[in-house]
Amino acid sequence: MADKEFTYQDVAEHNTKKDLFVVIHDKVYDTTKFIDEHPGGEEVLLDVGGQDATEAFEDVGHSDEARETLEKYYVGTVKRKPGDPAPKATVSAVSPPADTSGAGLGTALYAFVFIGGLAAYFGYQYLQSQETKA
Repeated sequence: MADKEFTYQDVAEHNTKKDLFVVIHDKVYDTTKFIDEHPGGEEVLLDVGGQDATEAFEDVGHSDEARETLEKYYVGTVKRKPGDPAPKATVSAVSPPADTSGAGLGTALYAFVFIGGLAAYFGYQYLQSQETKA
């Protein structure tokens, strides 16, 4: 079955709670049945209803499960015309390297607190044993 093609004008007409389309990565999704189930609340979807929601979708960092759920609501693709909004930047499949420069400090701090706690415990035990001998 061929994908149905929508123009941005077609999508823009579906922007109410009872009829809600969004565009994510040039794919059109009918999220009408999902609006009450959306974990972020209906307002989030209504704010981007009838328009390109790619940036909003990616900024939140949706899980793989959310992306799979989204596919259930797929209804077609966007057919671009002159004057339509430019496509939003696509997210690379490869994540940028994580910034781990501050990770060592956190680990060292936990180790320092742990060792300090052990020293305090054994110091207390030693003082208690000296007290009972006296």
